[in-house]
Amino acid sequence: MDVSLFGGPGPQRGVGVVAPFDFALDRELWRWTPDDVSLHVTRTPYVPVEVSLDLARVISEHETLQNAVSTLTEVTPEAVVYACTSGSFVGGVMGEHAMCEAMSRAGSVPAVTTSGALLEALVELDVRRLALVTPYTVSVTRALEEYVAQAGVTVTGRAYMGLTRQIWKVTYREVADMARRAAVRGRLGAADALFLSCTNLPTYDVIPQLEAELRIPVISANQVTMWAALRRLGTRAVGPYQALIDTSARSGTGTGAGSALPGPVADAAVPATGPVVPTGSVRPEGQEPPEVRGVHGAVDAQGVPGAQGVSGTPDEKQQEGWT
Repeated sequence: MDVSLFGGPGPQRGVGVVAPFDFALDRELWRWTPDDVSLHVTRTPYVPVEVSLDLARVISEHETLQNAVSTLTEVTPEAVVYACTSGSFVGGVMGEHAMCEAMSRAGSVPAVTTSGALLEALVELDVRRLALVTPYTVSVTRALEEYVAQAGVTVTGRAYMGLTRQIWKVTYREVADMARRAAVRGRLGAADALFLSCTNLPTYDVIPQLEAELRIPVISANQVTMWAALRRLGTRAVGPYQALIDTSARSGTGTGAGSALPGPVADAAVPATGPVVPTGSVRPEGQEPPEVRGVHGAVDAQGVPGAQGVSGTPDEKQQEGWT
């Protein structure tokens, strides 16, 4: 057969993706991407500095982002994204807006960041109370809470892992275990939605199962990033039944009241790739003991227990894998 008769592959549209140097889940981004869209991914330069909020600021400097975007201009993407949660919330809402403006100037196309996409998704789903799951240390987790608070969103519960490296190796079972604890109803009421933070945290396959079990929308860093980026192209993210990208999966959302989603009862199975490992923990708001200590004895003054990550190092000493 003369394949030349087909005239070559169909036209492709492009999204430029700027990711941190330690990003390991390129494949997960692609799974939300329709066939007629290509992702053009570049990395920020490696920085041999201990991971912290300070490092998040360093790799999110405007010059760094503009240089990364400039490497993508030859392939003419229709939009560019910064696929990093902590790097885009570290400067607050105003800092995130400034990042987008810097990227847009460098690429002359619309720009979005993961944390900006998160706020868009919360508006889309009319979320006013949010439960959080993060792989971060307590200080980074608190910075995320402060970021969503600036947008008028209250955090009803959270669970964090205090990981220091290789977040992409966290199993779905661990993610699901954290989600269940973060979604516990507290004095502020039930959450309207649950956010799985960090673009290096695997989430794709677990979202529909968690939505069925928890009966609230479940959104993740990579999911909201691709959803928002593809909106800039006038197209939609693809994927299994989930509230953010499939309006038929929403039932009672848009009320700001944590309404239930349709689906199986709370014992829905969640795929697992390994044994359960003790991770972060959460208590309902207002029910913390006077002094809560993590496994390494680090006191969280706001009543958020510490946790041991896969590396077993103290939760305030990070090394790698922190997006």
